[in-house]
Amino acid sequence: MNVISAVKAYVVKMTEESDPGMKVLLMDKETTGVISMVYGQSEIQQKEVFLLERIDSPNYANSTGLRYLKCLVFLRPTPQNIEALCAELRDPKYGAYYVYFSNIVAKADIKILAEHDEQEVVKEVQEYYMDYLAVNPHLFSIGLPGCIKGLAWIPTALQRTVQGLVAVLLSLKKAPVIRYQANSTLARDLGARVDETVNKESSLFAFGPNGSCLLIILDRRDDPITPLLNQWTYQAMVHELLTINNNRVNLSEVPGVSKELSEVVLSAEQDPFYAKNIFLNYGEIGQNIKQLMDQFQAKAKSHQKIESIADMKHFVESYPQFKKLSGNVTKHVTVVGELSSMVSKYHLLDVSEVEQELSSQNDHSAHLQSIKKLLANDKIRHGDAAKLVMLYALRYQNHVNSEVMLLIDMLKRRGVPDKLQKNIVNIVEYAGSHARQSDLFNVENAVKITKRFFKGLSGVDNVYTQHKPLLHDTLEDIVKGRLKENLYPLIKNHPAGFRPQDVIVFVIGGATYEESLTVHTFNKNFPSFNILLGGTTIHNSASFLDEVELAVQDVQKRHGRAMRNVRFT
Repeated sequence: MNVISAVKAYVVKMTEESDPGMKVLLMDKETTGVISMVYGQSEIQQKEVFLLERIDSPNYANSTGLRYLKCLVFLRPTPQNIEALCAELRDPKYGAYYVYFSNIVAKADIKILAEHDEQEVVKEVQEYYMDYLAVNPHLFSIGLPGCIKGLAWIPTALQRTVQGLVAVLLSLKKAPVIRYQANSTLARDLGARVDETVNKESSLFAFGPNGSCLLIILDRRDDPITPLLNQWTYQAMVHELLTINNNRVNLSEVPGVSKELSEVVLSAEQDPFYAKNIFLNYGEIGQNIKQLMDQFQAKAKSHQKIESIADMKHFVESYPQFKKLSGNVTKHVTVVGELSSMVSKYHLLDVSEVEQELSSQNDHSAHLQSIKKLLANDKIRHGDAAKLVMLYALRYQNHVNSEVMLLIDMLKRRGVPDKLQKNIVNIVEYAGSHARQSDLFNVENAVKITKRFFKGLSGVDNVYTQHKPLLHDTLEDIVKGRLKENLYPLIKNHPAGFRPQDVIVFVIGGATYEESLTVHTFNKNFPSFNILLGGTTIHNSASFLDEVELAVQDVQKRHGRAMRNVRFT
């Protein structure tokens, strides 16, 4: 189960199965994101696609088109896109249209399109199930930041999530046995809706006895800790500190950055260095950046000697690779340099050490003193200070000596914005002990904290990396066949003797790159299992807190309380 391979295979079919010749690819905003996650523009152009257009762009509506070109249309089957495509077919800009929808399309919509195709320019209509973002081979996202409000599904978000999950299943040729987190009505509702679609479209899901998989639906509220923590592996760290948006990182705010590097693409499909380092820790990346620099300098030095025609020919032939290596070195040196600068400037190693202790040990007095010490340090960012208090509130909300209000007072005195202070109330309402099914702070089973040494990058001493997401325990239960039915019930009875080897885990409210690393590790350690992780979005701490704020909107007013189950004294 590899979502990047699945999407790439569809793109190859789409671009190669139509008649040969130069083509235009006409997309919408979302399908543009789907394609750009797995192919660079230059790669698409190698498939005889010389022009990319957006059907929802005002400029496209006013363009003239070229009748001798073929048009590949790749759209989500939404009412807006059907309407736009009908308008296109009434007055076609191109000679022939090959229409590919990213999901199941209603027969009524096909009929409407046929009625508008008066010039008979449509040569083909197909469903290619690419209605999701393939992030890593084992990680996908629906691209939905903010899916619940008032702790209930936003109806359009539920519908979009069902469509995305159905597309994942169809693209991988999997019929699901569905289990869901028992205390989550969100998970139950999503599971029921996916099951309903599978039954309705049963002919599409007839993949035979080897086509079954376990789809387990989880609720982010069961583990609010993982998205709040600072990260120390490359992909996760870049997302936490710089933010990755559809494989793109905005570096325009970095002091002294060149115009070419104001936005960079980090794609494991197109960048071997990133692919190799995506799950490595901060110190290892430092060593590998140095090796990349040495490799580049050696090549640059060898190119300085151009004394003959043969030397010139060799240089010209290797120039594209040389230029690409040069760009890659500059990109990663810039990214890692900025990460290093932020780690040092904001004392993130000190912050992370306390975060890790809070997430994995039970020592109220020591934790309180550590947090107070960091809150008194004006080098610590307001956001990091507030997140420490959130972690404390989640762990010690029911502790007899809880000092949440004292810590909030300290935040006020250091000038932390009201919004961040309110996030402490929000996070406890969203995912306090009343909302969680699992024993998130199971101290007895917690591995004793160990220091991990990061070598090879100046200024890095060590940092705690003990925290394991709750997902780790869930996956362990799945691979050992001990997932409890009362905690993760079935939507309906599974086939007799069903032992899942293919497992899709989906997190309502967003997955994280730390959980992606956990899945990657399980796939490596348990080769007979094939685990895939998905989420409504991929969070860093900032986007997670936005999600939480939207989720609890109106809830506190409705309940008439400031903070549920938190001792104020």
